Amino acid sequence: MRRHVVRLIGDTAPGVVVASERDVAAELGVSRPTVRAAVEELADEGLVIRRHGRGTFTGPLQDVADTPVTPPAVVKGFDEAGWSSRVLSFTRPLTTPSRTVRLEVKNRAPVVNVVRVLEQGDVPIAIEHVALPEDLLPGLVPADLAVPDLHRLLRERFGMVARTARETLEPGLADPGQAELLGVDVHTPVVRAERLIRDTRGRVVALSEAVYRGDRHPVTSIPGFGG
Repeated sequence: MRRHVVRLIGDTAPGVVVASERDVAAELGVSRPTVRAAVEELADEGLVIRRHGRGTFTGPLQDVADTPVTPPAVVKGFDEAGWSSRVLSFTRPLTTPSRTVRLEVKNRAPVVNVVRVLEQGDVPIAIEHVALPEDLLPGLVPADLAVPDLHRLLRERFGMVARTARETLEPGLADPGQAELLGVDVHTPVVRAERLIRDTRGRVVALSEAVYRGDRHPVTSIPGFGG
């Protein structure tokens, strides 16, 4: 539950209203006290602020850097197997406390935050949110993320060889936004995958959080997964 709420927050600017406890509980099929406990924990950490009678808002620690934002659908590239990557957004926010810990970077360090859709034969297969430490990837541009295989990007563009990847998978249901991007009905089964990639020097070089259509290829067939 905590991880789900953190995903809702993402790198959102401060003062943005967070989905209500009732909505989150209904979406995940859990009790409101379960959601409330997770939100209270995040409030203690300063990630969210609770206002009685008004709701829950992203906290001041969610400030982002004043950096350019690339317009949606800026680039789309293909690989030899017919896979394509369509970049929806490319931003450079400062890390939130939760991302600082997971990416193992300094507090408030800049990151590259990318949202893209992976497709095969023009059929959307997955929505991927990728966080990359900017200090390790100087000069990264949206066109680089047009390579569907993240491992290939790290190797060919920056000379980094991915050595290990810790991955967790869990079932879920597509919310309205995910359903629209994947071309499926709301509440269609999906697979949620989180992958933390380290290079040969032990550095965290990428954090990928993706949602895959449950009616298409298994996760291990997606570029950059299962290799």
